Amino acid sequence: QVRLVESGGELAQTGGSLRLSCSVSGYTFRHLAMGWFRQAPGKEREREFVASISWLGGRIVYSDSVKGRFTISRDNDKNTMYLQMDSLKPEDTAVYMCAADPHHEFGSTNELEYPHWGQGTQVTVSS
Repeated sequence: QVRLVESGGELAQTGGSLRLSCSVSGYTFRHLAMGWFRQAPGKEREREFVASISWLGGRIVYSDSVKGRFTISRDNDKNTMYLQMDSLKPEDTAVYMCAADPHHEFGSTNELEYPHWGQGTQVTVSS
């Protein structure tokens, strides 16, 4: 059973920074493509792609809305993925969820490719 647990979400100021973590257990982490998605207030039925990372971190994809501000990374020795969030904006307010795909090497931008999800961590950016 693959288990994903996010942490690090909290209230931040516009222009500030946060670092999210996603701890994974129950599977060989280095064989999981990983992704970050978010659900904005009032859009709880929509999961917006944020970033994805391949097995060894060699292939990374960002959404246009976070490119240049967020950095995805992973530590395969610690079974953990990270999302460094800088230059935060109020529109970044959302529940951030990590997702795992055991079937592909490269992370997809499509939420349907990820069968395993965490519960999410709340990020709120005040203006």
